[in-house]
Amino acid sequence: MSNNIMDAPHGMNLVVECSDGTICIGRFDLCNGFEVLMHDCDLWDPGSPDSAGNTAEQWVRETATYGVDVKHRDFKLDAHLVQSWKALGEVEKLR
Repeated sequence: MSNNIMDAPHGMNLVVECSDGTICIGRFDLCNGFEVLMHDCDLWDPGSPDSAGNTAEQWVRETATYGVDVKHRDFKLDAHLVQSWKALGEVEKLR
């Protein structure tokens, strides 16, 4: 896991954790230092009714097991919010 999104490999599916609690899973395109551009993404927002009853870890592991439930073809997030990232392939899958 890395803290600097500028080190992320282009085209890889990533789990991006943000300081506001949001998690974005999708294909990393680029970071220009201000914004991160992701493609074919799904988001986990701790305040969303869709997230009720599901922990972030459960959601990430489910996504690693079954694939990304694409809800956003293109998604931008503020680079300063990125706390850490890791490859989706490194996440332990459900049994």
